[in-house]
This record gives sequence, C-alpha cells and structure tokens, in this order.
Amino acid sequence: MPVVYANLGSNLGNRRAFIETALIKISEDFGVCCISSFIETEPWGYESANRFLNLGVSFKSEDKPEDILFKLQRIEKSICAESHRDVNGGYKDRVIDIDIMAIDDIVLETQQLILPHKHLKKREFFLIPLKELNPEWKFPKRENSK
Repeated sequence: MPVVYANLGSNLGNRRAFIETALIKISEDFGVCCISSFIETEPWGYESANRFLNLGVSFKSEDKPEDILFKLQRIEKSICAESHRDVNGGYKDRVIDIDIMAIDDIVLETQQLILPHKHLKKREFFLIPLKELNPEWKFPKRENSK
C-alpha cells in the first residue's frame, strides 16, 4: 500500500493544538500515522512576524492521490475555512496548512496536484521531517528528466 508523506503547519493561534487536531482527523480518515518531530521555521514565500510550527506525517492509503488531497483539504477547512492566500494571490498567515509532500515514488502532474510537491527541494520544513519519517526516501526520476 502506498505511503503518503504530508506536512502540517500553522503560524497562528495555538499552533500545536491546531496541528494535533489535524493529526487526529487524519488518523480518523486514514488510520495509523507516523509523525516527525516538530520544527519551527520562518514563513516561506512571504514576510510575517509569525513563525511556523511544522511536522511531517506519514500514513498508508490506497486512495487515488487526488482523493487523498481532497480529504486533506476537507480536514483543513474543518479546522479553518479561511483561504491561505491574500486578495492578490500571495501567501498569508494561516491556522492550518496541510501539504502532500510525496506519495512513495509516484510522479504526477495534474491541475490539482503535483507529486512530489513542486517546492519540496526548496523547503527545509518539508525536507527535515520527511528525512526523519523515511531516511531512505529519494526523489523519483521524472520520465523526461536526464
């Protein structure tokens, strides 16, 4: 069964409580989860005084990647329905953010989802928890890459 690697982050309010709520909901939808240590980082892609608390989570699922994304987005909205983007489309502070970092070695690019996550290599708050969850995980080769 494929292993899903996701990242949970929050930089508003009781960050740990929001992440723990998301973890409970993920385990209810997908079953047993493994989690990384928490990591605190500066916001990525925009300026804010509010630091992010992040952690990685892995779980198994036979669902299609888009269905996994839909379930995780539903969990986000159940915790906070507010958009992660400002009126100009830029990033902004958020109560909860759940991103799929990777699903095993699946390479996928649709309108809804890119796997592995398109910014995975640029975000230490993704890479550090992912390495903790699975030290053996490697970036899959894309068919058109050399």
